[in-house]
Amino acid sequence: MITEEQALTRILDKLRPLPPRLVPLVEARDRFAAEDVFANVALPRFDNSAMDGYAVVAAACAEGAEQRLIGEQPAGPDRQLRIEPGETVRVFTGAPIPAGADAVVMQEDVRREGADVFVNTKVEPGEFIRRRGVDLSEGQQIVEAGTRLAAQTLALLASQGFAEVQTGGEARVTIVSTGDELVTPGDTLSPGQIFDSNSVLLRALVEKCHGWAVNVRLCPDEVSSIESALREGLTSDVLIIVGGVSVGARDLVKPALDVVGAETDLWRVLVKPGKPFLFGRAGDCSIFGLPGNPVSAFVTFLLFVRPAILRLIGARDAELELPRTNASLVEDVPNEGDRPHYVRGRLKDGKFSAIGRQESHALYGLSRANALLRVPPGEIFRRGETVSVIPLD
Repeated sequence: MITEEQALTRILDKLRPLPPRLVPLVEARDRFAAEDVFANVALPRFDNSAMDGYAVVAAACAEGAEQRLIGEQPAGPDRQLRIEPGETVRVFTGAPIPAGADAVVMQEDVRREGADVFVNTKVEPGEFIRRRGVDLSEGQQIVEAGTRLAAQTLALLASQGFAEVQTGGEARVTIVSTGDELVTPGDTLSPGQIFDSNSVLLRALVEKCHGWAVNVRLCPDEVSSIESALREGLTSDVLIIVGGVSVGARDLVKPALDVVGAETDLWRVLVKPGKPFLFGRAGDCSIFGLPGNPVSAFVTFLLFVRPAILRLIGARDAELELPRTNASLVEDVPNEGDRPHYVRGRLKDGKFSAIGRQESHALYGLSRANALLRVPPGEIFRRGETVSVIPLD
């Protein structure tokens, strides 16, 4: 068996980003930029007022000085106004600054009597003026390729006049859940059967990292059915098979992969839960075989499938890593095994506590968890110790 780090390195080494797509800004949130983007409009685009007030020449504004009102400039089209010392123009927030003015006096700091405006405060040059380009200048890089496009980044792109943006390609994903015991939720259970929860879990995880679940299929433990599902799944960019990848007599996935021409690159990883994990390739399709127990499927997806999908859709390396935060342990958390153990737990107010049963089938405990703690083999994390945990939200 190989380590998690070795497995992930081998997986990512096989992957290249998919061709980019041009998408509307309104559809690009949380996708990844496919190219560097540079500003072509300065921000602000022109000198403008930071306040509702009066544009003046500061040197002519001793406290109590009278200014003659010669016009008004609202936010909007520039009226091309100009003032001389001793003159003023009424301006509003965001309005272009009249030529000749070098300061704005807030409306609260003046007294107005018809066309006469009296300044009640000391005025310094530059006050309450937003200078052109002070926030952003033309030619400045505003987006780096591989960066996640947050809502505020999309607003910046819109400020530059962009209606669309080049993002990473869309990863098409097929999910095949195998097992005679599985029944689609909503159907009727027979003795010995269970509802298929893994397909729902994995589809939600795929979509959370912006993959596109194009096909979800439930297969019994029959060679012909599994081979047919795999052939169909190989037309996707990613094929996720859950269940049937261990070594039991009814674990039919590995031989079926050989039949359909897939090449297995790795099988079994030193991780708990999730040891019987498989990765392979067939043409342009990346194949992931996940254990059938839901917690094992969840953990191996986060560790290996999530970063692979993110690589395919153009994320930079820093985005592939799971987020982490520090927390204080509420109790001792031991790992007496020989594999790193991802313990499910609850993170609240900076404190982490293990929650529920820690077996790989314990879906209820997983549903209550909002964080994972990786405990190395043979170690004990002590109560009160500060540890690094993985938030799940």
